[in-house]
Amino acid sequence: MIDACSQESRPLLSIDDALGRIKTAVNPVNGTEKAALKNALGRVLAESVYSPINIPHDRNAAMDGYAFASRDRADGQAFTLALAGTSWAGRPFQGQLQPGQCIRIFTGAVVPEQADSVIMQEQVQAQGQTIHFPADTRVRQNIRQIGEDVKQGACLIAEPKKLTAVDLGLLASAGIGEVTVKRRLKIAYFSTGDELTPLGLPLEPGKIYDSNRAMLGGLLSDPSYSVADLGVTPDNKQLLEDSFIKASKNYDAVITTGGASVGEADYVKEILQNSGEVNFWKLAIKPGKPLAFGKIGQCYFFGLPGNPVAVVVTFQQIVAPALRQLSGARFVKPLRFAATCTSALKKAPGRQEFQRGILSQDECGEFFVASAGQQGSNILSSTSQSGCYIVLPEECKGVQAGERVTVEPFSLFI
Repeated sequence: MIDACSQESRPLLSIDDALGRIKTAVNPVNGTEKAALKNALGRVLAESVYSPINIPHDRNAAMDGYAFASRDRADGQAFTLALAGTSWAGRPFQGQLQPGQCIRIFTGAVVPEQADSVIMQEQVQAQGQTIHFPADTRVRQNIRQIGEDVKQGACLIAEPKKLTAVDLGLLASAGIGEVTVKRRLKIAYFSTGDELTPLGLPLEPGKIYDSNRAMLGGLLSDPSYSVADLGVTPDNKQLLEDSFIKASKNYDAVITTGGASVGEADYVKEILQNSGEVNFWKLAIKPGKPLAFGKIGQCYFFGLPGNPVAVVVTFQQIVAPALRQLSGARFVKPLRFAATCTSALKKAPGRQEFQRGILSQDECGEFFVASAGQQGSNILSSTSQSGCYIVLPEECKGVQAGERVTVEPFSLFI
């Protein structure tokens, strides 16, 4: 696709093509380690886990009520049974359930072998040791069977899943306290540019504060990553090259911001070509056209643009999937769905755009999205106020209010 606003002589690379090249180029890291369950959240499972027990381990009640045998039910008639005892969660009924008897039972408590039904406590009337059952009592209900959730020997969780809180609960329910996970991915990041001023110092003319490293630190917050902030490197070719080569020997991936454009002081591409390899360079996306992906030795390199919104977009759309693959986790697609756009949106054909939007949902469940404001690649305020991307395809020439668009939410909450 040719960008109508670009002076590039060659077609730009689409996101899909870029991700395809990444999928081909990136190999997951080797190495595993043991992790206690309490430390396993967000880690990438390296070995599938099989259940050593049935879940549930015993037949148990699905609710508080009374357990009885269906043979004691009188067809179509109310009936009474004698209360023989109680089965508590963790303290099963110890006797034998005889014909004409029932027991009081609580949720999760073991159901006696002789019983095959549990009735909700609100549906019966208790008079001392006599329990009155209604005529419409249903049988063979409200009992969780042995292995109903997971059979002994069945796969609990298959590698290489990134473990969630629910996964930890499932593993704990099988008595598993330790799992084998992929080793943490070692990632370093730093900014480049003479214009960057550290936080806490006054700004001099022409200088700006380094917002990109603060954002990258947050974007890289992941239990499966071990992350190092290497600070700021000036626009000096030799210093940049030395920084790249040193980092490449100690990390699995290095991410930089700035120096990925075409100015005289932008050395990233040249350094990569001299020290390693470049896989792609100009993307058909906005914001974020200049992006470098390459490799120095065994270390993968991502050179992001300098503008902060472009950093966020290129990280989320390109770098995050690459790091996920490098960590050994499964590839996942971002959640996208249609919404009615309530704002008119400007766009020139040629690049896929990620405009920032404010997403809402009405009482009928319909989704609506409005522009979050100015869309420049330096405008962080609109990104902070937004809750989604409005994803506009390359060929789009703008959007009128009332048209349907594709949105990509930043989280599950609006």
